[in-house]
This record gives sequence, structure tokens and C-alpha cells, in this order.
Amino acid sequence: MSTENRDIVLLDGGMGQELRKRSSQPVTPLWSAQVMLDEPELVTAAHRDFIEAGARVITLNTYSATPLRLARDGEPGLFEPLHAAALSAAHQAREESGQDVRIAGCLPPLVASYHPDSVPDDATCLFDYRRMVELQADGVDLFLCETMSLAREARAATYAAVESQRPVWVSFTVDDGDGTRLRSGEGLAASAREVVAAGAERVLVNCSVPEAITTAMGELAGLGVPFGGYANGFTSVAPLKPGGTVDSLESRTDLGPAAYAEHALGWIEQGATLVGGCCEVGPAHIAALAERLTAEGYRLVAS
Repeated sequence: MSTENRDIVLLDGGMGQELRKRSSQPVTPLWSAQVMLDEPELVTAAHRDFIEAGARVITLNTYSATPLRLARDGEPGLFEPLHAAALSAAHQAREESGQDVRIAGCLPPLVASYHPDSVPDDATCLFDYRRMVELQADGVDLFLCETMSLAREARAATYAAVESQRPVWVSFTVDDGDGTRLRSGEGLAASAREVVAAGAERVLVNCSVPEAITTAMGELAGLGVPFGGYANGFTSVAPLKPGGTVDSLESRTDLGPAAYAEHALGWIEQGATLVGGCCEVGPAHIAALAERLTAEGYRLVAS
């Protein structure tokens, strides 16, 4: 194996769930955005802990700060302040760490995770993603369009992000029972080809069970671009409805740090060069994964 193929981009873990564990505040539909308002120091600390664990890419804590979510939850005026606070927290964590770390802008589902039927029309998608890109672009090194459950939402996010002239990575969420398909039922490989044609430089799969991501890696291997994955640790996401809270979800008991690392090493064996964690994957998981990667001769890089 060449030296280049021994380079792995290690992403952070699931910020939203990590912050809920650290926060003293009750869970709300604003999820991690509420913590950004009430306890911003927790956000900086969580970023820093992921970096110290070995992550070389951290993602802005703006997953729930979309215009449509804030309007639904009664806080549209928080759009700009939340983005400014998230940028500040990520930059502070990077500076305090002294590490070579890249900050990824976050372009999430506009209305709800896992619900392709909630995606607004194409014009609204493009307009809202452009608003998010405008606020984030000057403070990030790349854009991560993540948890995309529908191909056209992923395309809109990609188009908006490409306009920033920053590198664009797109991550899809797949059916937990069939890693070859998005949660919309659309084929993963075809959807991935669409975003690559739109300008995405790398393609991933996230916020699905590790077993589905293992299947998904086989679908991405023929794209001709770097690929990877970062799984969640939920037993099922079916109970979570638009506007609901994470209290409705249950964590798996068989995905401790060592077990999670084993899954991620399997993705790398399939050709993945980007790995990390999503919901319920914390700094301890990333640290265990970094340790395994280093022990096996991989080099952790930021790009």
C-alpha cells in the first residue's frame, strides 16, 4: 500500500448528542442550537475534546440552525447569531488545540433528519442553503452537506456550497436495512454520481447504522473520488418525527469505542479514506479509532 493510501482523514463525532450529555438544560427541538445559546462554552470544549481525541476535521455546530427549523420552533431571529457563535466556538477550539485541523461548514437537512418527504421545493432549498453558505463561507475550510436523505436536497446543498469556491463534501444517510439506498428509496450510487457531477469532491454516508454503512462503502468505491463514512449509535431512528426531540431515540449497547473502531477499520479496508462518528459517537470513540489507525500505520491528516 502506498504512503498516500495510508493517509486517513479522521472526522469528529456527533456534536448534538455529545452536547446533550454535557448540558444541564432540558432537550428542545432546537437540539444543539439551544446549547449554543445557553452554554456556548460546552460547544468549544466538545470541539476541543474531539480534536484532542485525534479528529482532524471538526464540523460547525449549526446542524439545527436552518431557517426553516428556526421558523418552525419560533426563533427565526437567531439564524445569524447562532452561526456567528458556532464559528467562534470552532475557531476558539482549533486555536486552543494548536493542531492542524480543518473546520467544515455544516449544510444539514433543512427541515428534519431522515424524512425525505419533508424536503421543501428546489427553489427554497437552494435559497436557504445559499443563506447558510453566505454566513459560514469566510470562516470554514470546506463544506459538508450531511445527512442527505433525498438526492435533490443533496444537489441543492452542493450547488450552493460550490458557489463559495470551498471544497465540498456530501454525505448521504441510507436505509438502515439496505445500505445501497437512501432513506428516500433512491439508489445511493446514482445519487452520489449526481453530486459529484454538481461539484462534490468527496462522498460519504452518515447517520445510519454501521452495518448499513459497510454495505454503502461498496456502492461508493467505484465513483472515482475519495469516500468514507461515519455511523450513528441508535437502535432505530424511526421514532424521531419532524420537530421532535432526541429523547425518543434509544442508544445501542454494542457500540462501545472498541467495537465502533472495528467497524470503521472495515470501511477503510473497503477503500474509505474518511471516517468519523455521528450521533452517540463521542470523543472516547474517536480516540479509540485514532489509536487503532495509528497502531496500524495510518497517518491522520486534515485533507
